[in-house]
Amino acid sequence: MLRKKECVAMLLAGGQGSRLYALTNNIAKPAVAFGAKYRIIDFPLSNCINSGIDTVGVLTQYEPLELNEYIGNGQPWDLDRAFGGVHILSPYQAKKKSSWFEGTANAIYQNLHFMQKYNPDYILILSGDHIYKMNYAEMLRAHKATGADCTIAAIEVPMKEASRFGILNTNPDGSIYEFEEKPKQPKSNLASMGIYIFTAEKLYKYLEEDEANPASSKDFGKDVLPAMLKAGERMFSYRFSGYWKDVGTISSLWESNMDLLGKDPTFDVGDPGWKIHSRNPLAPPEYIGETADVENSMIALGCEIEGTVKNSVLASNVVVEKGATVHDSVVMAGTVVKANASVEYSIIDENVVVEEGASVGQPREDGAGIAVLGKNIGIAAGAKVQGGAILDKDYKGE
Repeated sequence: MLRKKECVAMLLAGGQGSRLYALTNNIAKPAVAFGAKYRIIDFPLSNCINSGIDTVGVLTQYEPLELNEYIGNGQPWDLDRAFGGVHILSPYQAKKKSSWFEGTANAIYQNLHFMQKYNPDYILILSGDHIYKMNYAEMLRAHKATGADCTIAAIEVPMKEASRFGILNTNPDGSIYEFEEKPKQPKSNLASMGIYIFTAEKLYKYLEEDEANPASSKDFGKDVLPAMLKAGERMFSYRFSGYWKDVGTISSLWESNMDLLGKDPTFDVGDPGWKIHSRNPLAPPEYIGETADVENSMIALGCEIEGTVKNSVLASNVVVEKGATVHDSVVMAGTVVKANASVEYSIIDENVVVEEGASVGQPREDGAGIAVLGKNIGIAAGAKVQGGAILDKDYKGE
């Protein structure tokens, strides 16, 4: 008997993440660090294994090296399987042609052979740049119950933001009668989350038709979903009411990190009932010195804190020296904030050195925006980095 999987997940992780500026100069957006010990891609991968889906294709394209190394054989997420598991899928040269992925639909189309190898009944399409916890098995049950050809996960958003999303207009039973991609005047606030379950044979059919259409932009939201709707296929929404954040901008990435803080956080990554797995670096326990003042912050292993840290998220092996302050900020692994330096309302990437007496960012109430420092750079002693500044090179000040 042919071995098969009921459902295969395809995780789109090739985005450049240009709106994250210096943070994605050399890595794909899903590889960006998050929440002291995670990366963005940990969330969909953990959701898969927690939902009982153990076969995941990760489609990479832009700057894939660090993401590929991070995922490895999938062991941290229990995705190192002899049949199934996690697989990195990059663009490749075929007999007829070779090309980059041209859009979300084309990326999946180029990997039809991977999906068909497992003979699945259903295909789950995911994005690699969202922070959330979701049981895909419940969505799959709803897909089966409605007899849908395609089920789209959806979440209610503020009406004033609805024009930024693909909007689903639905009947009382949840069936979709109209799909509008980023409408100027939306009719509803039910936004697509970019999470789709397709009955496999229907997906194959529409991907092949879309690929053969020279006028198509090869995108699910713009082309494939409207084509299915026009053809009268059964399409349903699946309403999601939990925490979900698209961390595609500096402000949304900062906000989502801040949502982890406090005694009753907006988003709880420590829930033992839905573990978020990650490939954690080896590090000693964190050290909080006698002069340290730490308040409402998340501090990872290996950190050495002698200064003041408030309302901040610090990844592994961050050093905050005596007299230094870190407020309302996200500081990634290996960064050093030296004596009497200050960091406020900022995101600082890995292995940055903020020298003595330097200042980065400004208090939130100043309204200047979030300062961003890219990976492996240095800020000279006494230099001042203004709020909202984005730097990806060493900075000595004016």
